[in-house]
Amino acid sequence: MKKKFKFKITVWQLLALAYLGGTILGSILLILPFATREGQQTSYIDALFTAASAVCITGLSPYDIATHWSLFGQLVILILVQASGLGFMTLVSATFLIFKRGMNFGSRNAFILDSRGKYTGVITLLKRIVVGTVIFELLGALLLMIRFIPDFGVGNGIYFSVWHSISAFCNAGFDLMGTAENGGFVSLTAYATDPIVTLTISGLVIVGGLGFAVWGDVIDCRGNFKKFQFNTKVVLIVNAVLFTLGTLLYLLFERNTYSDYNFGQKLLMCFFNSVTPRSAGFATTDITLLSDSGYFLMVLLMFIGGGSGSTAGGIRVGTFAVIIMGMFAVFRGKRDIDFGKRRIEYSLLSQALAILTACLMLIIFSTLAICAIEPVPKFKEILFECVSALSNAGLSMSLTPVLSIASKIMIIVLMYAGRVGILTLGLALGEKRTVTGMRKPVDTLLIG
Repeated sequence: MKKKFKFKITVWQLLALAYLGGTILGSILLILPFATREGQQTSYIDALFTAASAVCITGLSPYDIATHWSLFGQLVILILVQASGLGFMTLVSATFLIFKRGMNFGSRNAFILDSRGKYTGVITLLKRIVVGTVIFELLGALLLMIRFIPDFGVGNGIYFSVWHSISAFCNAGFDLMGTAENGGFVSLTAYATDPIVTLTISGLVIVGGLGFAVWGDVIDCRGNFKKFQFNTKVVLIVNAVLFTLGTLLYLLFERNTYSDYNFGQKLLMCFFNSVTPRSAGFATTDITLLSDSGYFLMVLLMFIGGGSGSTAGGIRVGTFAVIIMGMFAVFRGKRDIDFGKRRIEYSLLSQALAILTACLMLIIFSTLAICAIEPVPKFKEILFECVSALSNAGLSMSLTPVLSIASKIMIIVLMYAGRVGILTLGLALGEKRTVTGMRKPVDTLLIG
């Protein structure tokens, strides 16, 4: 009797393949002659880099989006960003539902729990995400039109508004503002003191970085903080602390950088500096002008990132919160990790530390490798680029266009790992596995 071999693929493997497939498809479209403007040439590695950056909603780019890519090329990038922003995760789950592919119980839980912890259909969840995304992006575009239509005309103003609204909400950080005379990207520096543009972009970045589950829970509870889920409360509190602390520290660190601005303008620029590293990729300040303290603070904020299940990257706010609370619990000799009136399992701390360690190892290895590869290594710029890539932040100190092919490949791997690998690792560690009855003897090591 012949045995039937069934090839089974997990949801997380399919998710990783979806990102890889999107990247390859995007690179094929971007390498087409009509994807670039007349007189411009695109190598395949740069097309692959741009596609990977769009699919991984990072924002790093070897070219100026506005002057290098044609309208077709720009739309390809924008569609890749939007598709990834909506979430290959929900699209993959919908595919499973349509073709009635089997998912194990753990996989189903990841896709059919709504913001209140109740089971719902994947299609219903997908519709809710799409509608919410359209509402936020449309509102953002309308606000940006107030400034961009007078500046760029009706046609370009609407196009610029829609583009930057999608890019901000998806935390991609791609912009159409061109380059500076020294070759650096200007991003939103022309609107550094403009509250309409700055606050609209910041708002879109914050909402996109919170995650669908969080703002869905806020809507369900009609803003009543007491009714929020524990995860929603933690994400909102930690984000508020990071935004406030980041703004105050930038006011302190960059007091000389912003000496020519009044307090209101300084506050606006420092607030944007505390928001954008959390996976946005936009900048209202030339990063190369920041002090060493401001530079390192931006690296830390990029590394932390946004909320789980959101368009943001980094180790995620929840991971950061668990590590900090776990540290205090260990130092106090407590057996439980308390957060307000709730207790967190120690197993969650192990998972958080595993994610932190994996991210640190990737950054250390990639920074060392690129420093060895590049003919004129620039440690600060390379470290910044690696953290930005792995965290899917998209900020750059104008290093991306001058990287060698080998270094670009490493940055592509980091972007892909940040969007897929670390997430997959966290989800895999979260699934229960069968444990054998036999356990190895306990021993100890000296630490600390």
